[in-house]
Amino acid sequence: MITMEGLVLKLPSPLRIVRRPNPNHPYRVFRSVCLASSAAPAPLSTDPKLGPGSLGHLTRPDFPILHQELNGKKLVYLDNAATSQKPAAVLNALQNYYEAYNSNVHRGIHYLSAKATDEYELARQKVANFINASQCREIVFTRNATEAINLVAYSWGLSNLKKGDEVVLTVAEHHSAIVPWQFVAQRTGAVLKFVSLTEDEIPDVDKLREMLSRQTKLVVVHHVSNVLASVLPIDQIVSWAHDVGAKVLVDACQSVPHMVVDVKGLDADFLVASSHKMCGPTGIGFLYGKYELLSTMPPFLGGGEMISDVYLDHSTYAEPPSRFEAGTPAIGEAIALGASIDYLSGIGMQNIHDYEVELANYLYDSLCSVPNVRVYGPAPSRTVKRAALCSFNVEDAHPTDIATFLDQQHSVAIRSGHHCAQPLHRYLGVNASARASLHFYNTKEDVDDFIQALNDTISFFASFK
Repeated sequence: MITMEGLVLKLPSPLRIVRRPNPNHPYRVFRSVCLASSAAPAPLSTDPKLGPGSLGHLTRPDFPILHQELNGKKLVYLDNAATSQKPAAVLNALQNYYEAYNSNVHRGIHYLSAKATDEYELARQKVANFINASQCREIVFTRNATEAINLVAYSWGLSNLKKGDEVVLTVAEHHSAIVPWQFVAQRTGAVLKFVSLTEDEIPDVDKLREMLSRQTKLVVVHHVSNVLASVLPIDQIVSWAHDVGAKVLVDACQSVPHMVVDVKGLDADFLVASSHKMCGPTGIGFLYGKYELLSTMPPFLGGGEMISDVYLDHSTYAEPPSRFEAGTPAIGEAIALGASIDYLSGIGMQNIHDYEVELANYLYDSLCSVPNVRVYGPAPSRTVKRAALCSFNVEDAHPTDIATFLDQQHSVAIRSGHHCAQPLHRYLGVNASARASLHFYNTKEDVDDFIQALNDTISFFASFK
């Protein structure tokens, strides 16, 4: 605890950030990425779309949670990569389900059950349309994206991988995209191979292409990094993988809420995303899988809904997607996810993406104006588009101390920690980082408030040196 002139601030025990070369690459030297100084790069964010009539200003009234004060200051919510906020339309859809037609789906013949079933399956169709799937049967509702990846790992992975087969990933993957495949590798003898970063701190897609061979059976790759803000060329990666007969699973949790994602255009075999990052409720996500793959995969869980017939000594299974949706699903959450898709589609995903690119550049440029700040990932340019997030560290300050002070003294909500990407942080030579992440309802003023608060925070900690 730090006390100063009547200020009481509860801080976690400081853990000094490790700054060392990567042990696996002892001679690797990264270029200096936005280590802020007086010589900041020329700003990219001069677009008037960030002004008072911006998308952020227009949509902000739809989000009740944003209109509050904490500790006497306006809430500035910059933790959207962890979870997004929910518009009133989504909250109303969830409430309406429980108030007006709460019932179980598929098995009932009465009005409430029929209504719930219709709305639940309509939500599946909305998801299919949103990502341009060929048919709604290619959409499996899961508890979250993590369960969706585990479904592929245990159903497709255990059925198709054998000793010596290779699964290619990157060091920047989320834990949810690594750990299930470690389980599968231990049980099958398959080998996990990891692609490193370029000097610009982007997963090295050229190295990924070189790593592919006839032994490669699966590529597991993110679309947008939740730490580096880099965007990978999924269509090219899929094409290269298919050339050697491999399948591709895309973690699209950080892309589906922020840009147009077309699974037919990408030709991805599997793709996962989470409702709670796309202005929908928690407790539901989805798996997209090509139907010809899903129809060959055994069930992931056993129980009701996923069967065709049950006998005492064996069972037969329903066709996808029912085969993979055992038990009572998250009905209200699926319906509210459908409402979030209606809301996002009403704005237009290309409009959201265009606005967020400008906001992302403004955030990056603004952070580069703060002394002793190190931002991870590629620098934005006319050709490199960063996602609307920045993971960063402040020299001689732990990111959790920074995040705590921002919250308690300025009501600015950011995230600190390893962001479920410990291998990536080890590769970068740090234990943790702070992360500010934006969505379309954020504004230039939110970024300005964050930067002002960050400067104050850095000054506070510097005063104890």
